[in-house]
Amino acid sequence: MASATLSDSTIVGTLLESKAGVAVPPGAGDWLSRFDQVYREADGQLEKVPWAHTKPCPSMISWLNAEAPSLVRCGARAAVVGCGLGEDAAALVERGYDAVAFDCSPTAVSWAKRRHPEHAEIFVQGDLFNLPSRLRHRFDLVIEVHTLQSLPPAYRPALAAGMASLLSPRGGILLAVTRGRDPGVSLDSIDGPPFPFTASELSALMEANELAPVRPLDEFLDDSESPVRRIRGAFKRF
Repeated sequence: MASATLSDSTIVGTLLESKAGVAVPPGAGDWLSRFDQVYREADGQLEKVPWAHTKPCPSMISWLNAEAPSLVRCGARAAVVGCGLGEDAAALVERGYDAVAFDCSPTAVSWAKRRHPEHAEIFVQGDLFNLPSRLRHRFDLVIEVHTLQSLPPAYRPALAAGMASLLSPRGGILLAVTRGRDPGVSLDSIDGPPFPFTASELSALMEANELAPVRPLDEFLDDSESPVRRIRGAFKRF
């Protein structure tokens, strides 16, 4: 795999505020550059990317099967944020969605194109702190799988604001899937990433962006070999 260099200026430059109007704490570029470095150093070996999978997120798939048909029109425009190697995005396209998938890492985007050559045109580079205007206010469905949890909590407001800004002004649904933690566990005690959420934290974060849960959030242990606590919620505008 050819190496790609992702400088801080490429990702967020000297911006102190995202295009969604929310302050971005210093150091965001350092964090995002680390993700690209992991992809570059993996050099095409998927097992060297800790968060990479060979299949789409099961929590997303079960939601698409059971709930999406009653909430999102057939053939809807969909955006996958922090798309990584593209499994979730490819699954959406194969279900008939008009999908776009982006990641801050140019190496991840190039890799996703190679993994899914039949869908290569849907993968683009972009970051939630500085979204291009062509991506904003366009989508009926936004998919967020393990992106909010990937940066320290100080970045959550700007990340969530970027996600909300993708939604069409006519409405839309944002599906978020994240690691969960017990409310009795202090976030300050977590040495992430990832930085797990409580259900109330995820709801409050979305509420700050005028998004309310369609129904109560799901909290469950996944079916991995070492089960992990997950939280899943679908949100819509007030």
